[in-house]
Amino acid sequence: MIDRTAVIAALDAVLDPKSGQGLVAAGLVQGLTTAEDRAGFVMEVPAGETALYAPVRDAAEAALKAMPGMTRVSVVLTAETAAPAAPRRTASLSKAATDQGRPKAPVPTDRPAHVRRVLAVASGKGGVGKSTVAVNLAAALAARGLSVGVLDADVYGPSLPTMLGLSGQPAYEDGAMVPHVAHGLKAMSVGLLTKAEDAMIWRGPMASQAITQMLTQTRWGTEEAPLDVLVVDLPPGTGDVQLTLIQKTPLDGAVVVSTPQEVALADARRAHTLFQKVGVPTLGLIENMSGPIFGQGGAEAEAGRLGVAFLGDLPLDAALRQAGDAGRPLTSAKPDGEVAGRFAAVAARVAESLGL
Repeated sequence: MIDRTAVIAALDAVLDPKSGQGLVAAGLVQGLTTAEDRAGFVMEVPAGETALYAPVRDAAEAALKAMPGMTRVSVVLTAETAAPAAPRRTASLSKAATDQGRPKAPVPTDRPAHVRRVLAVASGKGGVGKSTVAVNLAAALAARGLSVGVLDADVYGPSLPTMLGLSGQPAYEDGAMVPHVAHGLKAMSVGLLTKAEDAMIWRGPMASQAITQMLTQTRWGTEEAPLDVLVVDLPPGTGDVQLTLIQKTPLDGAVVVSTPQEVALADARRAHTLFQKVGVPTLGLIENMSGPIFGQGGAEAEAGRLGVAFLGDLPLDAALRQAGDAGRPLTSAKPDGEVAGRFAAVAARVAESLGL
């Protein structure tokens, strides 16, 4: 076993060329370690003097290797880092002033007050009947005895007022907007806040602000009578509005609507991928306009590929379009019809997934 005292004595026999003292006495031996047959340390010298102390390091290694029983020696020569120069101070705007010109990231908030579940109805592309499905699904959920609200988040093409036969701006009471009620549904849409002929020529931040206002400043429910589920009809695609909704409220699930053909299914995959990336469960796919014109079975096969549930198919039915144009969902207008039965089956699966 190597004796630590003997190691120190051997190192002190090697002199510091500047002070004339032994290496240990001069404070040049840092982190000395000794073991059964080995020893090592770091020799730290002033910056720029490594050439002066290189022979000293070699002498220290030789002294340690000459000790009886010593088989391994490590002496590391290093230079002190020069103290950094004080940074030159320059004039600049304050951080608060600079931050005013930077876009602010959306701040995540809780779900809307007195709302138990939030369900998004999405599609990757337009023209697949997503809004028709959202309204009739909401009506089918209400037919199960649930308290249901519908938020028309398609700010560029709001269709909820037409489909539910609504008009007129909502009342504003005690700091909150009061949603219209139609066919047992509480409804809010940007189409109720603007004129019917207005074109929504809005940039992303304006659309996002509108969604935030309708989502968080609408009296969807009360403490005594909370809303069981808020169905949110999203615009097509995967842009600002979808991200705003995801960042503003926890979504309990999403339903993706697609027609059977591949051109629509490709975009449905993108919608599913978006929800996957942000941790929102896709409750399943719905095949709309199913039948001989657009095909059949495409969404069911896609659901299998994506590993999500297939919630059901809905036929291309003129009555469904006519009921929407008349301002009354077909699910409510003909609750005993075939289409209403299909929506009821979808609603049952969705309600089960949401724990309602």
